[in-house]
Amino acid sequence: MGIAIKAENIAIRYITGDFKDIGLKEYVMRKLTRNYHVKEFMAVDGVTFELEEGDMLGIIGSNGAGKSTLLKAVAGIMVPTRGTINAYGEVAALLELGSGFDGDLSVKENAYLRGAMLGYTKQFMDDKYSEIIDFAGLWEFENRPFKQLSSGMKSRLAFSIASMVNPDILILDEVLSVGDGAFQTKSAEKMREIISRGATTILVSHSLQQIRELCNKVLWLDHGRQIAFGEAQEICDRYEFYLQGKGDIGDGNIDATSAGCDLG
Repeated sequence: MGIAIKAENIAIRYITGDFKDIGLKEYVMRKLTRNYHVKEFMAVDGVTFELEEGDMLGIIGSNGAGKSTLLKAVAGIMVPTRGTINAYGEVAALLELGSGFDGDLSVKENAYLRGAMLGYTKQFMDDKYSEIIDFAGLWEFENRPFKQLSSGMKSRLAFSIASMVNPDILILDEVLSVGDGAFQTKSAEKMREIISRGATTILVSHSLQQIRELCNKVLWLDHGRQIAFGEAQEICDRYEFYLQGKGDIGDGNIDATSAGCDLG
């Protein structure tokens, strides 16, 4: 198998408080009065990993760990401040499912709009439209204004549209938790179908059980730092013991006796 994704020493810096946040006029006034300050923080700092074709990587960590930011770098949406990341093959990213819709347009019109935003041709959407609406369970709503849908329905439509691809690399950010229980089961089955075709997949999820069931490798992040990368079951065990208060992140080492595994 060949290499699908290679990330080396990735760092992504955010700057807050500059003129893009406060406006040009306020920026000029603060500069004149010497009251202009910016703050920097590293959303991702020093992340390195490598995936082979067909691998499924789960990214775990608390809110603010840098998971979604890292996904955007892999997808090519963001350029790292430092380091390099290379993805070999066609990339499809399911990020921020609820964005990119127009509330005043119908469900059908929004399906085509979203498809166009993802780069799908009209012919592709014509061919797949029935399958999309059927998978989302929205036939009775297809001519209603999009704003009349519940948040769960909106996410179901977004997932249905985005999952109609056959990429080499698939990036998923909390998308398997959309909709009700029945739809979550159906969406997980859909992802397994895509993965079974050989797609290299990266999944961000707060469900450790989901990570254990689907992934063969895991990357653990905390406040942008890489704590561990390796085989899924070992890293999940370490993370679970940490959540239970039986270990301290410290330098990335969890107490081996508590975790029941050799941390090397």
